Amino acid sequence: MIRQKIRIAGLALGLALLGCGGASYDGRVFDNGSVTFRLAALSDGFRPIEVEDALLTFRSDRDQATIAVNARCGKDADDVPLQSLTHHLFLQFTERTVNEQRELKLDGRDALRTDMVASLDGVPKRFVVYVLKKNGCVYDFLYIAPPASAAALREFERLVASFESIAP
Repeated sequence: MIRQKIRIAGLALGLALLGCGGASYDGRVFDNGSVTFRLAALSDGFRPIEVEDALLTFRSDRDQATIAVNARCGKDADDVPLQSLTHHLFLQFTERTVNEQRELKLDGRDALRTDMVASLDGVPKRFVVYVLKKNGCVYDFLYIAPPASAAALREFERLVASFESIAP
């Protein structure tokens, strides 16, 4: 039953993305012609939502958590450090407090994981962000939730660990 719900959610998101420029997502593999990657399926507690400037976005209403995946290719993929790319994601935010930042390997490449609390329009949120450069693309993985909430973080970490870029 859970797998069926995941497949239905993936199919619904895939159909929505197909109507927006030829992208496809089957609940495991995303492909928009310029970037292709594989992810583990999320639990049935997450539903796909549409958000501008993200390739894939999922929401858990129960946990008040959002997971977003984005990639941009051909821009700043070679010469901009991971820390600068991460900082750029939070230019519009205030009251930024970095709880932890560390380098690690993701899909065979260096990545930067940042855990922080930042405010937008006075509303604080917890962000766990991974930034990775691979195959001429910059990948951003974002977990966004209330500062005290960590219920869905394990699911996000599992999703990020499963990431595998597929070269064109």
